[in-house]
Amino acid sequence: MEFRLLGTVSVETLTGPLPLGPAKRRSLLAALLLSANTPVSLGRLTECLWDDEPPSQARGVIQGHVSRLRALLAGADAEAYGVELATLGDAYVLRLPETLLDSQRFEELLMLAREQRGPADAVLMFKEALSLWQGPALSGAFAGPPLRVAAHSLEESRLATVEQLSRAYGALGEHHRAAALLTAETAAHPLRESLAAELMLALFRAGRQSEALDRFHRTRRLLADELGIDPGHELADAYALILRGAPGPTGAAPPKSGEASLAAAFPPPAAMPPGSGGPPAVEGLSGGGGSPGGTEGLSGGGGPSGGAGGGTDAAAPAPSRPPFPAAPPSPVGEPHPVDLLPRAPRGFHGRAAELAALSRSAAGEAPVCLVTGPAGVGKTALALQWAHRNPALFPDGRLFADLRGFSAAGEPALIDVLREFLLALGVSPRRVPESVPAAAALFRSLTARRRLLVVLDNARDSATVRTLLPGGDCVTLVTSRHRLEGLIASDAARPVPLDTLETDDGTALLAGVLGEERVLAEPVAARRLSELCGGLPLALRVTAARLAGRPRWTLAALAGELADERGRLAYLDVDDTGVAAALRLTVQHLPPGAVHQLARLGHHPGGHYDPYAAAALAGTDPVTARAALEQLAAAHLVTETAPGRWVLHDLVRLYARSLDPASAREALIGVLDHCIATALAAADTAEPGGEPCFVLPDDFRAPSAVQDFADRAEAMRWLATEREDLALAALAAREAGLDDRAWRIILLQWPQMVWRVRDSWSPLLELALESARAEKDAYAESRVLTLLGWVLTEEGRTAEAAALLERSPVLAREAGDPLGEATALVNLAVVQAELGELPTALENCARAVELTRGEGDRHTEMLTLQHLARMHLTAHRPQEALDCARTALDLGPEHEEAARRSLLLAVCGEAQLALGDEEDGVRLLDRAAREAERDGYDEGAVRALEALLRVSARTEFRRRHDEALRRLAEEG
Repeated sequence: MEFRLLGTVSVETLTGPLPLGPAKRRSLLAALLLSANTPVSLGRLTECLWDDEPPSQARGVIQGHVSRLRALLAGADAEAYGVELATLGDAYVLRLPETLLDSQRFEELLMLAREQRGPADAVLMFKEALSLWQGPALSGAFAGPPLRVAAHSLEESRLATVEQLSRAYGALGEHHRAAALLTAETAAHPLRESLAAELMLALFRAGRQSEALDRFHRTRRLLADELGIDPGHELADAYALILRGAPGPTGAAPPKSGEASLAAAFPPPAAMPPGSGGPPAVEGLSGGGGSPGGTEGLSGGGGPSGGAGGGTDAAAPAPSRPPFPAAPPSPVGEPHPVDLLPRAPRGFHGRAAELAALSRSAAGEAPVCLVTGPAGVGKTALALQWAHRNPALFPDGRLFADLRGFSAAGEPALIDVLREFLLALGVSPRRVPESVPAAAALFRSLTARRRLLVVLDNARDSATVRTLLPGGDCVTLVTSRHRLEGLIASDAARPVPLDTLETDDGTALLAGVLGEERVLAEPVAARRLSELCGGLPLALRVTAARLAGRPRWTLAALAGELADERGRLAYLDVDDTGVAAALRLTVQHLPPGAVHQLARLGHHPGGHYDPYAAAALAGTDPVTARAALEQLAAAHLVTETAPGRWVLHDLVRLYARSLDPASAREALIGVLDHCIATALAAADTAEPGGEPCFVLPDDFRAPSAVQDFADRAEAMRWLATEREDLALAALAAREAGLDDRAWRIILLQWPQMVWRVRDSWSPLLELALESARAEKDAYAESRVLTLLGWVLTEEGRTAEAAALLERSPVLAREAGDPLGEATALVNLAVVQAELGELPTALENCARAVELTRGEGDRHTEMLTLQHLARMHLTAHRPQEALDCARTALDLGPEHEEAARRSLLLAVCGEAQLALGDEEDGVRLLDRAAREAERDGYDEGAVRALEALLRVSARTEFRRRHDEALRRLAEEG
């Protein structure tokens, strides 16, 4: 859910914008949002909704709008998002998280932009902030005096941001981009002198001096003609600078490469007035008394010379200050040490040369140290050991992230890694940018003034590491199985290669885990164990852990057992199989239940396990599975990454699969059916009362227990968290020939698809389509095609959607699914009409009407009748169009969606005109236009008024038509 003020006042939800209705209701919502989480009195709301003397029933009107708005929010499950419209005596308060309000996010992005030390990062922030604007602020609302002030205040903040973005472009030497940006804004605001001055300087610095001077003279004449005044100091200063050929406040010659002074581009914090971090407070709405204007500090204080008094001496030295203002303490608090390092490994020994090499590498300027080597060789252990040994080198703390570059579970999203880093550095959750470039820019800015260690473990490629590199003089320590030569070339990364341990070091590692006395008692056997493990630290640690838990075992006995496994000795020279040999010895002494659980875990297609998934794999219950997981964790075979959530090391997974290969299909079916059962529970909680997607497979194995979801938010979180594992499960099902599971697992994610429709769902749905077709299941194929066609339509791939949707109704009919057929036909008819295939669309829509009528679905029937009526009108069948539209209007109540009623009334009016009844046609079209105007549906008003103007020359219709067009243009 998202609340928008920067453009048309609206509330965006999963299913589209809420039908807010008339302009005064939007005004009420705007007034409440401008004072979000603060009570707004009835008197203040009255001022916002009426320009002159309010009617006697004003209180009742406001109460009615509040009641309708509250019902709309409840219908959109606003409570799940923390949104509440409450009554407090003679006032109302709209409580909501500030992150849901676009004007608040705009303000936060501006604050972040002004904290950047480099103009490139500032440009990213300013552009992201401006992208939130969808048109003039508070559009679509009735602008009472307080709202006009608020809209002006928001617009002033936007224009000031445009000016700051242009200066950031200038600081990068991109003066042509600055000029292009300012030209468009100057055309819309020709009397704003600060914009004209910035444009003049940008044109001049781009080598377009004549255009810059022409801009001055045009603006001067406009000021004289419109306002009867001369140019102010900003324009005059810019004009003088250009005439002298000076680039800016330093008085240097015009830059050849487009460089500009960063100090001129961004004023110090002291130049900014209180509240300049975003839209100024609106008196009486946000509780403050600040002026709604007051953007001088936002636009940089003085004129182009940077002086507060507007002097023209370009040769005067600029004040000494950093190129970008130092970040104030407010966004992240006082700098404090952070520590995300896992604990240092016990029993670490050796690696003296590598530790020394790391210390030498870290002594350079902003170094990137790169530890490389084969799997299991101890790269992470070395990195953590060095990091824990040198805390004094990093007074501001240490960050750590496992990039899982070689994990079957896949890598974490970069935005998730950056979010964890930013939160650790003190950034509040609501101020973490949503895009990777903006988050990376903020991370570099925050680390630029700190001395930090950043450990990036298990990196797969250079590009991933580059995005996560900190700023300033921080040390970055990267571990990888790859050499990452690209990182060496681009960022002068200093490689520290890691090989297997020498026999003495391997023996010392055993002593570190087992204790020196035990190793000294059997030195020959200890050396033999080190040799049998091939010097691989992971194999040595697992072997030592097994011995440590069995104090009566001798090292010689274990070495003899390894020696008896002659087939294993050849594998000890290879890292993957060396680990398998060591693991096999450990597993032999585990309880049978734990061994059984480990064997089944290896067949999970995803990367993470909870007790429910583990139980489904093993055919047990969650309590038994949890106990087995705890035993495996004690043996260092699984790792608990979060409470109740475990992972297998890559090499342990390979070994686990070899324990019981015959059970692979049985375990896979168990976990697939667990996915289906849990996703069904999540979908039912997220969208209660929805139509079931399918019946369960005939051989479905119900798990012993299914996770409960407390509410919609928890269910949606599960679907989002498990998306990758569910996709891997569906892919594994497809590869194993279990297509009846594959398409079901994918289709059950529809609540998440609706939530994030443009989040690249089509490849997964195409996999579901392959599975449905492989099953020759007409019901499944139709349902998947209908959903995939809708997703493609939302992605703008209309032709592809039409090609898919043509097959869907036929399949639904074959499967005996009339409602599915009707839904598919409605989608297909709309797409075909867009593609100009009107006769076919007409037939499909008519069939959909029949099907929905047979199913008793009035809402869908009204929708299909609306499309059918419009298609009849387009096909020059006015009587059929009139009959369809009247039938649809009879189906819907008076409070039916305003847009739909307006469109149906317009069809009725146009049909009456076509039938020769001009009087009734004009009356109906006027009514359609008035209902659309009343509810802020300008597109419907334009359509109805255009039809009216074709038969009437009344001035009133022309005026209303032009006003509606203007509103639409402003919204666009």
